[in-house]
Amino acid sequence: MKILYGVQATGNGHISRARAMGKYLAKAGVQVDYLFSGRPADQLFDMQQFGDYQVKRGLTFVTQAGKVNYWQTLRQASMQTLWQDIKALDCSSYDLVLTDFEPITAHAAKQQKKRSVALGHQYAFLHKIPMEQANLITHLMFRHFAPAQIQLGLHWHHFNQPILPPIIDEAEHDDADTEANKVLVYLPFEDQQQVIGLLKPLTEFQFCLYGPGLAKAAIGHIHTHPPALHAFKADLARCSHVLSNAGFELISEALQLQKHIMVKPLRGQMEQQSNALALQQLKLASHTDSLSTGIIAKWLNEKQRHGTVNYPDVASAICNWLLQDPPGEVNTLSKTLWS
Repeated sequence: MKILYGVQATGNGHISRARAMGKYLAKAGVQVDYLFSGRPADQLFDMQQFGDYQVKRGLTFVTQAGKVNYWQTLRQASMQTLWQDIKALDCSSYDLVLTDFEPITAHAAKQQKKRSVALGHQYAFLHKIPMEQANLITHLMFRHFAPAQIQLGLHWHHFNQPILPPIIDEAEHDDADTEANKVLVYLPFEDQQQVIGLLKPLTEFQFCLYGPGLAKAAIGHIHTHPPALHAFKADLARCSHVLSNAGFELISEALQLQKHIMVKPLRGQMEQQSNALALQQLKLASHTDSLSTGIIAKWLNEKQRHGTVNYPDVASAICNWLLQDPPGEVNTLSKTLWS
């Protein structure tokens, strides 16, 4: 079997899912070619697993100071380049096009009538799940941004819908001992110097802060790091608390590791706002719309813990499902995994 796998590279969550899926596809002897879009090639890191992958411009959202900037998003989008990349992509040699919310592979497969499957958190929004700030525009975006013949939506709960549990990229550090006062901070859409200023008074905690533009350094009890896969995974396994935006994949991994979580969703981003709402309803994490030293301190000193989860090996199940000829019903796959 030969698969073209398109991955939205705007955030690291889609890439993390592709890492988990890729391991099982490789074990099954599937030949996979990867295409990433939404981020410049020089900003990707630790990509050795994906071999000789392609990088295209694609589409991405521009953020400033923790908020989506729609004007800059429109200004920087190149629909002509997107259309040219879709027309130029030849899917004829592939048995399947798999897309994780990546528009070039999705629309190329649709135009060429190639068998296609989409997987990712965004496809859960095609079902009745908790939503915040949803409107016609967001509905059209989730339906048409990266369409496929079959969509596999992922979420932290099934909400009585045919969606699947999260795909967790298991790491070698997941059985590490937890350090009680160690806090992982990942707020890539915020001003990193402002975040450092908020954390400085909280000297009783050790903070591991990852973010764009940061160098590896120690500022007293705050340890800053540039984006890095293995160091990040190690700190995630050992920390007791996770403070982050409300992206899906990191929260999924933190939930599986039973970390104490607080999310600050990206303003103006319907998906993150809805994620925060779902976490509140499921009583799995704390939520704040703004950051201050006092808010962070109150959360860190909370005695009450949230609920816990234990998700199955979803990546393995999806890979086995994809290799069936034909694949089974999505409803059946969903019910099996949640049971």
